[in-house]
Amino acid sequence: MKIVNKKAYFNYHILETLEVGVVLSGGEVKSLRLGRADLSGSFARVKDDQIFLINAYIPAYQNSPESYDPKRTRKLLLHKTQILNLATKVHTGKVLIPLSIYSTRNLIKVQLALATSKKKYDKKQAKKLEDEQRKLDQELKDL
Repeated sequence: MKIVNKKAYFNYHILETLEVGVVLSGGEVKSLRLGRADLSGSFARVKDDQIFLINAYIPAYQNSPESYDPKRTRKLLLHKTQILNLATKVHTGKVLIPLSIYSTRNLIKVQLALATSKKKYDKKQAKKLEDEQRKLDQELKDL
């Protein structure tokens, strides 16, 4: 099971990645194992020497309580030195974006990326290069 944030690669230049744990409830884990989650529009923020995942949509499992909030703020689990290192980088204008949520063994992990946002012309150039690569691949396939 792996849920990927496709918009992150289009909207941001990825500088470095990091695997972190996340605090979830039991129903959220069951919902994630079914592959039900959406990371588009989500981000991480440093608050009081802790990092939180904000705006990640994990829908309720079948028998969950009615008061469940699918976009609640979830705490990410990192070492203190990692948090301080990321906090200093975030204060220099970079952002923390979740790239994917996946399970390793019996744990749910989030792949977090330190990134800078792309400008509009960067997005156009990336789209153009992608189209050119697709044309080349098709031509090579036809040969």
